[in-house]
Amino acid sequence: MTTGVASATTASARQGLSLKRQLLLWLLLPQLVLLLVGGALAYRIALNYAEKAIDQSLTQSVRSLARQVKPIGSGLLIDFPRAAQDIIEQDPTDRVSYMVSSPPGRFLLGNAKLPGPSVALISPTPEALLYNTTIDNKPMRVALLELDYGEPNSPQRMRVQVAKSLAVQQRLTTELIADMLAPLLLLGLLLSVLVYGGISRGLKPLKRLQAQLGDRSTPALSALSPIELTQAPQEVHALATAVNQLLSAVRRSLGQEKRFLNDAAHQLRTPLAGLISQTELALTESDPEALRARLSKVLSGAQRSAHLVHQLLSLARNEVEVKLVPLNVAALAREVAREWTPRALKRDIDLGYEGMDELRVLGEPMLLREALSNLIDNALNYAGAGSEVTLRVQAEGDQAVLEVQDNGPGLSEADLTHVFERFWRASDLPGGCGLGLAIVAEIAQRHGGLARALPHLPHGLRVQMALPLAPQNRDPDMDHAKPDRLVVKTQS
Repeated sequence: MTTGVASATTASARQGLSLKRQLLLWLLLPQLVLLLVGGALAYRIALNYAEKAIDQSLTQSVRSLARQVKPIGSGLLIDFPRAAQDIIEQDPTDRVSYMVSSPPGRFLLGNAKLPGPSVALISPTPEALLYNTTIDNKPMRVALLELDYGEPNSPQRMRVQVAKSLAVQQRLTTELIADMLAPLLLLGLLLSVLVYGGISRGLKPLKRLQAQLGDRSTPALSALSPIELTQAPQEVHALATAVNQLLSAVRRSLGQEKRFLNDAAHQLRTPLAGLISQTELALTESDPEALRARLSKVLSGAQRSAHLVHQLLSLARNEVEVKLVPLNVAALAREVAREWTPRALKRDIDLGYEGMDELRVLGEPMLLREALSNLIDNALNYAGAGSEVTLRVQAEGDQAVLEVQDNGPGLSEADLTHVFERFWRASDLPGGCGLGLAIVAEIAQRHGGLARALPHLPHGLRVQMALPLAPQNRDPDMDHAKPDRLVVKTQS
């Protein structure tokens, strides 16, 4: 039980987040980060503007207070009525302190002793000096002016300070942030809803694709028909095309397997039944000559069954995708002709090769060897003793033509249309199974060519394979060039 839970956990961890959750994560997470960064920037901007507003107010206040202190000779006339003092101190939450001192630091007027700047001032300040300080453990913003007065032989200096609590700055900042972030939050929420809806709508074609594929759980050919997504983004069309290509390959493979099994079952049933019956009869024979005759029939049936199995396997192998490589098909044809020479001599047939010394195509050597062997075998089986069989390789236009010609009885015009059909036979002679020329046609098709059967006058048959030439052989003058011909005849 523990192992099953661990396996499920591992599979779940390997599976990870769904595509929808990943899209939401990568779209909404940056939005949240941008919202937080925007809020921090907005807070800093609001704080800066609030600070500017306070500095402007303090500057005006310290200048107004400085105008109320008027030098008279070596003294000061302070015209600061109680009403003006009440106006400055009217907001208890926005604490305002002021102080007039002369010389600087010696208290003359005000309601608190305000600390001076951290740097000593040597000369008067035509512009207000602004700095932060702390009074009673509360942060304050201070504006300061220093002015000279008095007689030339007895100069004096006066300092005017106005301080304001930073609570108002915090309040202004909070109000600005609230006014700015509320719309941003609403817009962010609306954008999140639109993103979620857009992702859900965009992933609907994938769900439809999943639904279509979910109905194809059986390996039957009908369940492998192409899927259709007419209204979907281009990326889903590309995915559907790739899936359709996979389904087509699987359908073709299943079709080949089914056809192979049907062909094998159909064609092996008869020879195997004959083998069984001949063996049963041989077991009951007491005469040596009769027993020998039965065993000869058993051998003939076994050879035919072996040949049939070989042809069926070749046919199944030909239906698999092949890798084409450049090769000299003329040299391959000469080699195949030499291999079949002993069998031709044994059947009293003159087998020869005619054609070019070199002709290159893009092909698979084993399959082309199989095709040429089937053509020669077909000619040797049906041409008859004393006939001539010629394997010929030549170039015609942009094609290489591989031809096996015999002067045997040939076929009628009606029979020529059926020679490449599976299990079709024009003769009842033993040894064939009707697959040799079908294999030739399959191999030609796999190489991008075709197979054709033509009559050979006055009598006989010509079976050709036309294959595309390799690029280096496609010479415009090749049609007019006379190829070198090599004739190799095997006389019986």
